[in-house]
Amino acid sequence: MCNHLPSTMLNNVSKDDLDFMTKARFSKMVESTVIEKKLSYMDSIIHLCEQYQIELEDCKKYVSPVIKQKLEVEAMRLNFFPQGNELPI
Repeated sequence: MCNHLPSTMLNNVSKDDLDFMTKARFSKMVESTVIEKKLSYMDSIIHLCEQYQIELEDCKKYVSPVIKQKLEVEAMRLNFFPQGNELPI
């Protein structure tokens, strides 16, 4: 069972909280968005960046190795790049 933040917690993330964003917090937010909104990992990250006004280039530092691996699997499944290659993040 996945531990994730309820949507009420996502809505309560303030701009000040974003100043203290960690990989763990961002990962929980991504996982929660994937489950609750039934989005892909890539779409969830984009959605969170838009929602909290985070530049896509800046979210790179918040992507945990676990989320990175899930993104790679998702990209390979969609044939975005050949199997065996890694994302440049």
